[in-house]
Amino acid sequence: MSEKKRRRGEAGPSATGKKSRPSSRADELRKQLKSDADILESVRRMSAASKSSTSKTLTLSDLNLSSACREVSDRDSSSVLLSIERAALDAARSILSGSGFSFDIPSRSSSNQLYVPELDRIVLRDKTSARMFANLSTVRKATITARVLSLVYAVLRRNIHVTKRDLFYTDVKLFQDQSHSDAVLDDVSCMLGCTRSSLHVVASEKGVVVGRLIFYDDGDRIDCTKMGIGGKAIPPNIDRVGDLESDALFILLVEKDAAFMRLAEDRFYNRFPCIIVTAKGQPDVATRLFLKRMKTELKLPVLALVDSDPYGLKILSVYMCGSKNMSYDSSNLTTPDIKWLGIRPSDLDKYQVPEQCRLPMTDQDVKAGKDLLEEDFVKRNEGWVKELEMMVKTKQKAEIQALSSFGFQYLSEVYLPLKIQQQDWL
Repeated sequence: MSEKKRRRGEAGPSATGKKSRPSSRADELRKQLKSDADILESVRRMSAASKSSTSKTLTLSDLNLSSACREVSDRDSSSVLLSIERAALDAARSILSGSGFSFDIPSRSSSNQLYVPELDRIVLRDKTSARMFANLSTVRKATITARVLSLVYAVLRRNIHVTKRDLFYTDVKLFQDQSHSDAVLDDVSCMLGCTRSSLHVVASEKGVVVGRLIFYDDGDRIDCTKMGIGGKAIPPNIDRVGDLESDALFILLVEKDAAFMRLAEDRFYNRFPCIIVTAKGQPDVATRLFLKRMKTELKLPVLALVDSDPYGLKILSVYMCGSKNMSYDSSNLTTPDIKWLGIRPSDLDKYQVPEQCRLPMTDQDVKAGKDLLEEDFVKRNEGWVKELEMMVKTKQKAEIQALSSFGFQYLSEVYLPLKIQQQDWL
């Protein structure tokens, strides 16, 4: 589609099936767009600044924190096997001495989480609790822990990867629900001091990527410009991904699959060279690892497009600061300095999103918004605080798809280009 046609645009179909006229505000915003060459020039400056940054990434060891904290690292199979063998020997010695056995499990409760402003991420304090076999309250979890350790040991010995679902189905009667085996798997990872990827247990494929990226997946060359509108599934075991190449100027992180497909079908990455990635909602470990790797190796800025509601911001915060559930691995899973591009509460009036496309926030939504305002990582960002306060005050939310009221391609033809042109992000 030519730039002239993009500027002229069309409105989406009305309820009667006929094409309605775009609102005057939508027309006005479309006219504010500069040429693609001018917009690209500002994007190139942003990309160049990101690549030229030489600031050292701080780690926990660089800080003198009052609380001891626990972090895990990638470890090879032989090292993890040795740790499991040591745990088994310790249990055997304890049983032979007549003391029974227990596991010292790091506490992953909310009270044991710590937000570190210097790192801009959540970490786990180094506090453990005994999971004893000879105690009625912990015997089942101790049994599950021993079972998971034996299964992981078998997987590593065979040098294969299995999914969390595979792990669950090896002993359904013991685990009862996959959430139980999943939680203990995280406990085992934290206890052994290794990432979950090091255990060779992965989640099923969820995230997808499309755009100006080439990489090798277990030796196969993948060109993400030739993956259609569905994109390339992000491999669940990221350790087999290598040799990332790209001429992109930025990474566009998208919350929803619907917005991802719209941008992929419109070939937005050709008009504005970028890599588009989504986890289709709540981010999975593989997508978070893949995003961190792209930013680190390609040194590209990351812009985020999420719904204008508390849950969209929660999803964005997981990418940036980590989740409390996996705070022990936040150094590997978090991508700092992601720019919140939209959809922001202030955009609803700025772009005059129709009232019928705005949704009233429920009491639960309002509570979630107020809870976010109490989070330390939100308090340190004045722009986030203002947007969240506006959301809670107006009690209005909107999905990315609300922009389709101005035309199905308004997102890719007007909203995103104008946002980038104005460098309107937080």
